Amino acid sequence: MASRPPENWRAWMAQVARDVEAGILGPECASAAEMYPESLLRATDSVLEAFEAEMRGLVKPSDEEVFGAVERVVLALNAVDRDLRHSGARFCTEEREQLCEYVDLTLGEHGVNVAALLARRGIDRAGITDAWRDW
Repeated sequence: MASRPPENWRAWMAQVARDVEAGILGPECASAAEMYPESLLRATDSVLEAFEAEMRGLVKPSDEEVFGAVERVVLALNAVDRDLRHSGARFCTEEREQLCEYVDLTLGEHGVNVAALLARRGIDRAGITDAWRDW
């Protein structure tokens, strides 16, 4: 899958379908772009857009401010994942990993030295969302 959703979650899923068609991804990924209802995609986009907006609003954020933003985005994604209005669709393993990477990349794009931040907290790179993540 793409390292980062290009514009939004729907665009990301469309890219997955194109990558499967081009042979970049295996056929086992083909259903990923089709298994998410529009309501889940819109809700996920909304959460990620809010996270990016929050990060844009932070100037030289403290560790607490950064972790507060991470906590809020993860809790909001937990709510999206549990929402019954999505016909039982939930984030799968690959998408969970990509969402964690999205959080990491978004922090970096907004000037956060993620490696240093996590080192100060004794957290490994893959664990940035673990304290709050249900998905």
